[in-house]
Amino acid sequence: MTQSSGRPLRVAMIGYGFMGAAHSVGWRQAPRVFDLPEAVELAVVVGRNEQAVARAAAKWGWAEHATDWREVIARDDIDLVDIVTPGDSHAEIAIAALDAGKHVLCEKPLANSVEEAEAMAAAAERAAERGVRAMVGFTYRRVPAVSLLQDLIARGTIGEVRQVRAAYRQDWLVDPSVPLGWRLQKEHAGSGALGDIGAHIVDLTQFVTGERVTRVSGTVETIIRQRPVLGERSGFTGSATGELGEVTVDDAAIFTGRLDGGALVSFEATRFATGRKNALTIEVSGTDGALAFDLERLNELRYYDRTAPAELQGFTTILVTEPEHPYVSAWWPPGHMLGYEHGFSHQVVDFVTAIAHGTELDPTFADGLAVQRVLAAVEESAAKDSAWVAVDAPVAVESAIPANV
Repeated sequence: MTQSSGRPLRVAMIGYGFMGAAHSVGWRQAPRVFDLPEAVELAVVVGRNEQAVARAAAKWGWAEHATDWREVIARDDIDLVDIVTPGDSHAEIAIAALDAGKHVLCEKPLANSVEEAEAMAAAAERAAERGVRAMVGFTYRRVPAVSLLQDLIARGTIGEVRQVRAAYRQDWLVDPSVPLGWRLQKEHAGSGALGDIGAHIVDLTQFVTGERVTRVSGTVETIIRQRPVLGERSGFTGSATGELGEVTVDDAAIFTGRLDGGALVSFEATRFATGRKNALTIEVSGTDGALAFDLERLNELRYYDRTAPAELQGFTTILVTEPEHPYVSAWWPPGHMLGYEHGFSHQVVDFVTAIAHGTELDPTFADGLAVQRVLAAVEESAAKDSAWVAVDAPVAVESAIPANV
């Protein structure tokens, strides 16, 4: 089953904060820049605060606003539900939407637990039998330089993957006066840096290598354990009250892993990397070369060719702005840079195309579940003094240590 082209694909977005703004830009830009196979309509945005969601609708171009997501999902004129709420509501909203026959785009991490992610993946599998599609929003896959990195590895450009180093470093929690928002509360976020930004580097590693993380050894740390309770929300955080509350998630997570091909991976996810604002980096070392990406220089990909003559060896910077590069031909002439928001437009392009043509899409809810299992294994390892833990089926510590470690 494919989407009928008789009328626009009508989208309802549940949530309207930071990610809601980014997704709104994607939904607005993509139909104007790309030749989409279906028209798209920003039908309704949903939030609990009537005044705030009304302002968001007016600002980002949604035709309507509402406060009850259940009523919106039940509407016959809604085709697709985009979920940008905190993680504790992902499973309930996504499963209800899929069971109602709506296509679903859900922000990462997919859920707050493996059990929730399993239920969501099962709902997506049931829905797929009726032609209903579900995708998780690991948007960094859609950065042209990252897509190119994945393409080059798949072509064998750097030979056999031997080692991966992936990190996501931010510093927005270094200041102890930053208030206690929902991202710092386990009941809402599930975990801290591990799930919020660690999920990105786990997915990115699995995406670019085409392999799964099979076992991990890690540690997590809560560096500041009490913060001022959040008063009025503004942007990513908000203003603080005089009352203190407990931080119930991690501030930093450091772990190692093994890919199913045997390569060793090091991961770091932290909100305490002073001076680092949004430094997602990944470097893949192979038998014939290496590739490196830094989100803070997102139009560049660095490539090392180990097979070149010795006098020519060295990392080369590829400016990923040519029409031949992924997604770029729809945008600007070479050298005219893309930014953070463009990945959300590319996400819309891929999702709408898959819906219209019934083609394969990624990342699926099954991919989101695979990441969730890695995150859970890291937490289990940290609770066992960094013992090695198998990802898919945790086992006793004694048998979880790989023979070559």
